[in-house]
Amino acid sequence: MTKHVLLTGCSGFVGSHVLRHLLTNTDWTISAPVTFRHRGVPKRIASALEDHPEWWERVDVIYCDLTAPIDPVTAARFGRVDYILNVASESHVDRSIELPGAFIENNVRLMTNVLDYARTARPAVVMQMSTDEVYGPAPDGYEHREWDTIAPSNPYSASKAAQEAVCFTYWRTYGVPVVITNTMNIVGEQQDVEKFIPKTLRALLRREPVTVHVSPEARPGSRFYLHARNLADAWLHLLRTHTPQSYNAGDERPSRFHIVGEREVDNVEMVRLLAGHLGIDEPQLDLVDFHSSRPGHDLRYGLDGSKLAATGWTAPIGLEESLKKTVAWTLTHPEWLGMTVAEVAV
Repeated sequence: MTKHVLLTGCSGFVGSHVLRHLLTNTDWTISAPVTFRHRGVPKRIASALEDHPEWWERVDVIYCDLTAPIDPVTAARFGRVDYILNVASESHVDRSIELPGAFIENNVRLMTNVLDYARTARPAVVMQMSTDEVYGPAPDGYEHREWDTIAPSNPYSASKAAQEAVCFTYWRTYGVPVVITNTMNIVGEQQDVEKFIPKTLRALLRREPVTVHVSPEARPGSRFYLHARNLADAWLHLLRTHTPQSYNAGDERPSRFHIVGEREVDNVEMVRLLAGHLGIDEPQLDLVDFHSSRPGHDLRYGLDGSKLAATGWTAPIGLEESLKKTVAWTLTHPEWLGMTVAEVAV
């Protein structure tokens, strides 16, 4: 029997890549609740299906505000749900610092309502997208392991840690089959320009200095970057191969996996890599002390991905290919940077 998926966040950057990956690599059908109120863009959904209009028969886009309980009429439209994949969340550190209460409330309400729905829908898996940031900064040379101490540094990461806590309680109290994945910084096509990669591309194309957060000693921050389709591929791999851990079966904790990029890249190197793909030899840098300019900013994140690798998963898209694809696509779709074709000519 064909699987049916409830996929939240389809109009967002990561969710649209998950949608495209599922449509390309399975015959599954998908319910896509959306509001377009939280950085969602209808074009992301449309572009995932534009080369295969027949796929629209497999996708049902439904207006549904997940910060409110899912009503019975909407639940009936979802129908039988085999998997719930929760991507939807507010996800920007700077905006969380500006409006922490609303940001945290949105993400906790959303998570609770999805899990309340799961209690009655009884899917085989509830996949929750979380972040490396719940662990706080990683010391030099250390990669956090699954179930290390949770120590978020800002309202965004606190909201994601709170979502994890809610997942844990629904797993233990109600038997909801939760799988949590913690993911590194995501790159790819159609990302919002508030994020570091598209923001950097826009500055480079405008020949403006690129802001890079550094320590008081001028050491740049670093990340392990991962293409959004790699996350989608890891999720599909887990759905096909992993049975969620169960409290009733004697497990102490729900399933958790880290999805990790191939290598660590500091932010100055990332600017230069992107500049190289644009044919710019010497990008201008504006090094800013993150302690004073961005409270709650963590200089370095690191995750250990060996647990997922041991299941046989390998990322299908490498870092260089990810950046090359992202830059090439963005140059032909400059509207995603708020620019014109003439402005991006390099």
